[in-house]
Amino acid sequence: MASILDEYEDSLHRSVSVPQSRATVGIPHSGYVNARLEKETPIFNKQRIDFAPPEKINSLVVSSNQLCMSLGKDTLLRIDLGKPDEPNQVELGRKDEAKVYKMFLDHTGSHLLIALNTSECLYLNRSVQKVRALSRWKGHLIESVGWNKFLGSETNTGPILVGTSQGQIYEAEISVSEGSLFSTNPDQYFRQVYTLEEESGPAPVCCLEIERGLEGKFFIIATTRKRLFQFVGKVPEGTEQQGFSSIFAVHADHLPSFREFPANLGFSEIAFYTPKLRSNPRSFAWMMGNGVLYGTLDYSRPDSILSDERVWVYPPDIDITVNKPISIVLTQFHFLLLLPDRVKAVCTLNGQVVFQDLFLEKFGLLTRMIKDPTVQQIWIHTEKVVFRYHVQRESRDVWKMYMNMNKFDLAKEYCKDRPECLDIVLAKEAEHCFQNRRYLDSAKCYALTQNYFEEIALKFIEAKQEEALMEFLIKKLSNLKPSEKTQTTLLTTWLTELYLNWLGILQGDLSQRNLYLDTREKFRTFLSSPKNKDCLFNNRASIYELLASHGDTEHMVYFAVIMQDYERVVAHHCQHDEYDEALNVLSRHRDEKLFYKFSPVLIQHIPKKVVDAWISMGSRLDARNLIPALVNYSQSASTQQINEAIRYMEFCVYQLEETQQAIHNYLLSLYALCRPDSLLSYLEQAGTNPNRIHYDLKYALRLCAEHGHHRACVHIYKVMELYEEAVDLALQVDVDLAKSCADLPEDDEELRKKLWLKIARHVVQEEKDVKKAMACLSSCALLKIEDVLPFFPDFVTIDHFKEAICNSLEDYNKHIEELKREMEEATQSAKRIREDIQEMRNKYGSVEPQEKCAACDFPLLNRPFYLFLCGHMFHYDCLLQAVFPNLPAYKQAKLEDLQKKLAATSQPSKSHHRPKDADTISLGKGQQSREQIKADIDDIVAAECVYCGELMIRSIDKPFIDPQKYEEEMQSWL
Repeated sequence: MASILDEYEDSLHRSVSVPQSRATVGIPHSGYVNARLEKETPIFNKQRIDFAPPEKINSLVVSSNQLCMSLGKDTLLRIDLGKPDEPNQVELGRKDEAKVYKMFLDHTGSHLLIALNTSECLYLNRSVQKVRALSRWKGHLIESVGWNKFLGSETNTGPILVGTSQGQIYEAEISVSEGSLFSTNPDQYFRQVYTLEEESGPAPVCCLEIERGLEGKFFIIATTRKRLFQFVGKVPEGTEQQGFSSIFAVHADHLPSFREFPANLGFSEIAFYTPKLRSNPRSFAWMMGNGVLYGTLDYSRPDSILSDERVWVYPPDIDITVNKPISIVLTQFHFLLLLPDRVKAVCTLNGQVVFQDLFLEKFGLLTRMIKDPTVQQIWIHTEKVVFRYHVQRESRDVWKMYMNMNKFDLAKEYCKDRPECLDIVLAKEAEHCFQNRRYLDSAKCYALTQNYFEEIALKFIEAKQEEALMEFLIKKLSNLKPSEKTQTTLLTTWLTELYLNWLGILQGDLSQRNLYLDTREKFRTFLSSPKNKDCLFNNRASIYELLASHGDTEHMVYFAVIMQDYERVVAHHCQHDEYDEALNVLSRHRDEKLFYKFSPVLIQHIPKKVVDAWISMGSRLDARNLIPALVNYSQSASTQQINEAIRYMEFCVYQLEETQQAIHNYLLSLYALCRPDSLLSYLEQAGTNPNRIHYDLKYALRLCAEHGHHRACVHIYKVMELYEEAVDLALQVDVDLAKSCADLPEDDEELRKKLWLKIARHVVQEEKDVKKAMACLSSCALLKIEDVLPFFPDFVTIDHFKEAICNSLEDYNKHIEELKREMEEATQSAKRIREDIQEMRNKYGSVEPQEKCAACDFPLLNRPFYLFLCGHMFHYDCLLQAVFPNLPAYKQAKLEDLQKKLAATSQPSKSHHRPKDADTISLGKGQQSREQIKADIDDIVAAECVYCGELMIRSIDKPFIDPQKYEEEMQSWL
């Protein structure tokens, strides 16, 4: 067994270097640098226990963190490793020369068996202090114990197996009675179930192990010095407590299956590895004369639990005749061999020694090595010293072993958290696949490595493996980061070129039809990949050039659709006269700009379908932008094709209710050109209100005049309120039409009369129809016979309009009589008014002495006053003060002027009760003038009650406080 210690040391200190002198083009290399700043701790880290035994150590066992140690002749030391400062010492109580031969501790750390060299056995339970002798076991030197991990408890072992130095296997059970008044033997029974033999006869039972498989099947492994036996059988459900005798009974007449090796150590030892969180071991290692038999345990096999067996021979420096191994311990990837002066760790993957620890002579010879399966700690002791090994990150370099064994999946599993190691494994796997001509698998692995991109690409090119190169580029592209835009562009363009080359080669080979279809689907998947979308979009010009250079119009259209470059798609269809396909693309994606651009071409070939597509777009299309296409089309098309243009314009006007003048003008032009009947109905439907008409009246008038549509022109004249022009033109078409126009100016009788005179003149002078002229008189009340008579020729006799003259005279008589009646009514009204005036002059009112002024609340009779019909009474000066501010400026000026004139006249006597004659005498000639002035003042001041008249209504919006005096008023309240 060659040592690979140097290889492991090299793996600990080696780092992946990044070349600095090499220039790269394209995808940059980003190597891993595995720089270790401090020395990595070894896998098996040894620790000396700070413990100085008072006597020599005979034996040591550990399980479930419970350590038991035999010291000297009669002392047993128990230590709970969770509480190492509280050791428990038990005396065996032996007075003879008996010595401890071996100790056995169950998986729970509760049951301790102590085998003595006097063929006796003692028992100690963790919960008691007294050692009990097992009387039924006397006379047997115990070599091994197979504990029951399925039925055992802290007080009962369940059925267990015991191996002796004479080859017998016994089944026994130990139970501790709690609370019993009488001491009973702990060993419930002890019966022989089998005897192991070698070619020379019975041989010591070196090891026993009990495991349970599937469906209640049990596997019992027993070893001698040279043989490994397996007992397989089922224990009926519910009878497990009865033991394993039924399994051994099957092999009473014949030997069970076994492995045998020729060499002999004088003993053998088997070790098992149980992963954490599992109850069953996963692998085993049997130390015997020829080496170590290593394998895995497969519980699904029907006849043997051992699987994948191999024998690792001992290293060259181990001579079983001089320094044979003493003990063996198995971990996940190593087994440790205990020699008298050292410990060797051998990798179970390749049989190489990966660790060696030499012990100093001062510690003495190594005695035994054991492992606590629950905490995965390894214990070694001499007669004076105890050591403990911690297993740390045992799988750290396992990836390298698997890689060298070409088990790359396992190698990647054990270095998935170490990217620098994973890169090495991937590179090795890629190279392995390449050498074995598995080029696609090699490309997938190379894409995940950090190797130089150019080297790998050239490697596949030189091997002429274009498909593998494409796979490599695809995987490399999928691993790029979004920020690596240059690399993404390079790979995307290269892959497009490779796909097109490959498709071009396959397309002409009918035998490769399926491969061509598959490659085409991959190419389309590549083009439509969401991850590549941004890159393809930004470099679509280059992709279009590549597609065009290969003449691949099919994929050019496909790519344009993916890029939503529908303009290119539609243009392609139009160039190849695929107008229906072009229209389908437009209708499916409903892009208004594309409709505007391609409608002039499409409407020349499929007008009905194009108009249907326009109508389906509804208001999303602006019809003004489609008019140029329709104009070009209608100028060279037939009447039937023009009808399609009219159909769309009518849809816009009547369905979409468009109000754009250009649309209505164009529809008018189409009507004038092809549908004169529809023209007049359209104009009439549009109405006569110019503000609600959406076409251009002047344009419509000119258009109708050019095409000779006189009735339409008359209608437009009426809308424009050009009634004279309307009547003049209508007379050229129909007199009745002219009559309907003559009655339109209802508010202008003079114009109406003028229009009717035009009609009458036309009827008399042009049509020379006297009867129709007389009918005009009856149609218009404004016309009289005398208005029409000048139009008649001199030779016309009076008989033709005798009746009209008589009717006219009668109308005059009626008018005279009506005027007389109105004069009489006016005379009567004047008479009644005079009577009312006289009555008002004689009207009076009575005022009581206690009445007060409505404005100042002082007695009314103290000063001149006014009495109104509403009952309000005011002093003259109070009323003047209330009315004056609300009078218009010109009345205020007039009132001031009258007051000055009144003051300028002679003043009356101050006595208010002088006789009337005295007043008249004192005023003399100035009486009339003064009375007139006072009357004028009364007309201004007392025209209406200041509280009940319009003055109060007009002042409702005036503020109570004059804004100019607001601040002064506000200060007065403070």
